[in-house]
Amino acid sequence: MKKYLALMLLGLFSTAAFAQVPVEAIPANEQAAWLEDSDPQEAADKRLAYDFWRLVLVARDMDAARRMMDEDYIQHNPNIPTGRAPFIQFFGSMGEQEPLDHIPDLVGITADNRHVTMAFLRELENPNTGETYTTTWFDMFRIEDGRVAEHWDYGTIAPR
Repeated sequence: MKKYLALMLLGLFSTAAFAQVPVEAIPANEQAAWLEDSDPQEAADKRLAYDFWRLVLVARDMDAARRMMDEDYIQHNPNIPTGRAPFIQFFGSMGEQEPLDHIPDLVGITADNRHVTMAFLRELENPNTGETYTTTWFDMFRIEDGRVAEHWDYGTIAPR
C-alpha cells in the first residue's frame, strides 16, 4: 500500500511541471509602489537599480552610466566586461534607445543590506514541444555609496 501511495504521489508531483502558472509582469502603473520601502536607504537602492536598468542597460545612456556606476564596477556576467570604463565602451557601441518610464517585464524588486534583486519575466521555447512557456530571470545589484558597484545575473557563454 505504501508503494502504491508513493507512486501515486510521485505521479501527481511529476505532472506539476506541466501545470505551470504563467509568470506575469507588474503593470507599468503599479511599479512605482514596488520602489517604496519603510527603510529610506532600501527605497533609494531600489530606485537606483530600477533606473540603472531602464536608463543604462535598456536605453544605453552612457552619461547615466557615468553617474550611476562605481568606477570599479564588478560584473559577474561572462559576456560583459568588469569596470565602468570597459562597460561604457561595450554598451556605448550599441547606440542609445528611447528610455521607458517603466520596465515591461519586471516581476518584482526587493532590497536588503545594500543588495537589490530584480525578477524578470522570460518567455522561452520548450525544446521538447516547440511551444513557449514563461519563467523568471533574476539580476542582483550591490549598491555602494549611491552607485551600482556589482552585478550578478544568469549570464552564460553562448556557442559560436
